Amino acid sequence: MDEKQMKQVLEGVRVLDFGRFIAAPWCGAILADMGADVIRIEKRSGGEDRFVQPVSETGDGATFLQCNRNKRSVTLDTMTDEGKAILRDLIATADVVLANMPDAALEANALDFDSVKAIKPDIIYATAQGFGRGGPYSNRVAFDGIGQVMSGGVYRSGTPEQPMRSTVPYVDFGTALSLTIGIAMALYHRERTGEGQAVEAALLPVALMMTNGMVIDQAILNSNRGRVGNGGTAAAPCDLFQLRDGWVLVQIAGQPMFKRWCRLVGEADWFEDPRFANDDKRAEHGKILNAKMQSWCADMTLEEMLSALEEARIPAGPLYSPQDVLDDPHIAAMGFLKPMDYPGLPSPAPVIETPFRMSQTPGSLYRRAPTLGEHTAEVLAEVGLDESRLAQLREKGIV
Repeated sequence: MDEKQMKQVLEGVRVLDFGRFIAAPWCGAILADMGADVIRIEKRSGGEDRFVQPVSETGDGATFLQCNRNKRSVTLDTMTDEGKAILRDLIATADVVLANMPDAALEANALDFDSVKAIKPDIIYATAQGFGRGGPYSNRVAFDGIGQVMSGGVYRSGTPEQPMRSTVPYVDFGTALSLTIGIAMALYHRERTGEGQAVEAALLPVALMMTNGMVIDQAILNSNRGRVGNGGTAAAPCDLFQLRDGWVLVQIAGQPMFKRWCRLVGEADWFEDPRFANDDKRAEHGKILNAKMQSWCADMTLEEMLSALEEARIPAGPLYSPQDVLDDPHIAAMGFLKPMDYPGLPSPAPVIETPFRMSQTPGSLYRRAPTLGEHTAEVLAEVGLDESRLAQLREKGIV
């Protein structure tokens, strides 16, 4: 996995990645999957995201292994004059600079847009923000959960007594993918015009993208809908249903599917019942429909339940633990998780593949996540630093 398997769509594009945690690093990983030379630049002690949820003997974390595959690692103290000089040399070779530091930190490290553009006028300058620049919250710090709770989504999630955010950082990953799209558009624009530009994605507007239907519903209908646990927000039956040996999520939407469900559970007359005339009314009376579904399937096994629902062409999925994910035959057959070795791991890490597939220029996982500073000498040699100069920088603690 050390070499790229074929020429890829972003071959020849160089990205300097100053991202931390998920939003910017996952964006960099997708660019690297597609062939870009992505160089992760960290302080000498390592970025703080490197050691979250440690899984290796060296303390490197699970999400770090995912979000930094295919990258090279350089350590550099950009707060020193010599470090800033090296940074300028690196920026001069780059097509994209990617960061998610607060603006004050960007300026202190000479990584603000004006400073970077002065070195490389056609640079694509990409930042992941919390709230977006230009508003009263712009200088606040934020994590994924902040976007979740301020988007209206968590208000609708959980039980009537307890709102519940998702443990899955979907806002971070959504922001990463939005930033990736923006960078791709900016590269396309530069290819046609020669112009660089700044690209920004932020947690709050990405979260609002995901809850926009709820916000529109509130604005137009003043509906003031509440929390429904695992039930459907706009249709029913929908819930997690308990079986003899597990749980299954079932979601019904639209007239044809509801009619098939009515026949399946022996309530064909419900299709003509005015309480269940459309998705909205079914959501309103979801407790009745969900209770019927639960009583119908309570004595079934997972295999029996999934077989019956598949025959009726009704969407359903079993509740999986992380171990169940590892054991699933479809996930294995599709190759969604790629085994990648890493120093200090007792076994290869199952790292998710590029989250989209292209027939002619597919993404690939060709290099494990880098150890701290693993490629410092290699990358700095590419901008003219010889072994003697590198030794001096190491002695001074700059790299």
